Amino acid sequence: MKTTPKIKVIADSSSTRTEWCLIDDHEILAHAVTTGLNPMFLTRREISHIIRLELPKEFFHRRWDIIHFYGAGCSSPEKIKIVEASLVAQFKTPADVESDMLGAARGLLLDQPGLACILGTGSNSCQYDGAAIVKRVRAGGFILGDEGGGSALGRLFIGDLIKDLAPRELIEEFEMQFNLTIDGIMDQVYNNPYANRNLRNYSLFLAEHIDNDYVRTLVTNEIDRFFVRHICQYDYKELPVCFVGTIATKFSEILLQVAERYDVKVKKIVSNSMPGLVSFHQMN
Repeated sequence: MKTTPKIKVIADSSSTRTEWCLIDDHEILAHAVTTGLNPMFLTRREISHIIRLELPKEFFHRRWDIIHFYGAGCSSPEKIKIVEASLVAQFKTPADVESDMLGAARGLLLDQPGLACILGTGSNSCQYDGAAIVKRVRAGGFILGDEGGGSALGRLFIGDLIKDLAPRELIEEFEMQFNLTIDGIMDQVYNNPYANRNLRNYSLFLAEHIDNDYVRTLVTNEIDRFFVRHICQYDYKELPVCFVGTIATKFSEILLQVAERYDVKVKKIVSNSMPGLVSFHQMN
């Protein structure tokens, strides 16, 4: 007897962007990208507004079987409820909301054990046994943590820039490209609910100048901090280590050099988890 394929929505959300796929058991039916939906920075109303206005109409054609949402900031029951309520209200479909860390683990490792690491706007890590997260180090966010992530790199660079400690040629090029005064930068950081996104954007400026000795040293030292404060807390020499995120791919050469220093076996570096998540949910 032929069975009707289940149709699911998968969403993988960082603080900066959310990638969406509508899938059945065999193929991707629709794909889209919207603004990031981090409940640490957005209310239920704001999340619902972004979903309704930024997603194409084909995502709302009918009630789907389930929504699998993996998101930054979905780390407590209260924050999960905010996202879940927004999803159910907009899609009229049951929603399963999990952390971006579980999404990274499933997307990178599928049903195999290993360490999954996020180096994007923020940073995070976990040990995955092929089915569930069995150990993790707290991320801390862009003020208390996010070592090696884009917001941390941007924060370090801006800190040097406002104190005139960065190379003069870099400061001048930054001012020309972003057209910001020091007061403008301070306002973006201290009076903006999306300060982590702004700081992450400055890390992309660093990627454009990676041949500069100052930039290379700053990035190397910060990625080293991620290894010390995250990876070294796991039994990493016995497990494959995978990375996902814009920073991981932009600075992959430095990442691999630091990994070699710690004798870390890097299995995979990818820009996003979605291809693996699609495979995972088509398998399951």
